[in-house]
Amino acid sequence: MGAVTTPKQDRSRLTRARLLESAVTCLAERGWSGSTVSVVAEHAGVSRGAAQHHFPTREDLFTAAVEYVAEERSAALRRLPRPAGTREAVATLVGLFTGPLFRAALHLWVAASNEPQLGDRVTALEARIGRETHRMAVELLGADESRPGVRETVQGLLDMARGLGLANLLTDDEARRERVVAQWAAIVRAQLAD
Repeated sequence: MGAVTTPKQDRSRLTRARLLESAVTCLAERGWSGSTVSVVAEHAGVSRGAAQHHFPTREDLFTAAVEYVAEERSAALRRLPRPAGTREAVATLVGLFTGPLFRAALHLWVAASNEPQLGDRVTALEARIGRETHRMAVELLGADESRPGVRETVQGLLDMARGLGLANLLTDDEARRERVVAQWAAIVRAQLAD
């Protein structure tokens, strides 16, 4: 019997996925200046030519990487059962801003503020991810945005979560984060109950 071969399209998809995951890891660990196409290709275990076949420019690679992981994260969140309560929902949302995706996205945002070729792409990507995150928050919380103040409360929660994510970049203060999550859960619960 001959060896089982992977169809070319499947290998191409796998290579693309490895490159995207490696790009996020490199961006989170090394920042924009330390994350080149060559570095990502090496991390993914593929040639630089294979990387450039999938992503002709560095900007293509990194914006696609953040988008890919954000979509994967959204899909995983949609598969989760609805949290048991408001505190669990708030903790889940805060978790979106304390992992490697947020760290990678932050490096991309900073680079976009200094790199004109990234600015428009990242602004559009962030707007789309922001809308999706807001939609997921509304769903997780079971919020009715037709009620006065609910939309602003959900947005305030997401802004707070982003702030905790920024603070987490410097120090992991889990005890403080838990207290803030508990307080915001109480605020959100009161707003949704009114």
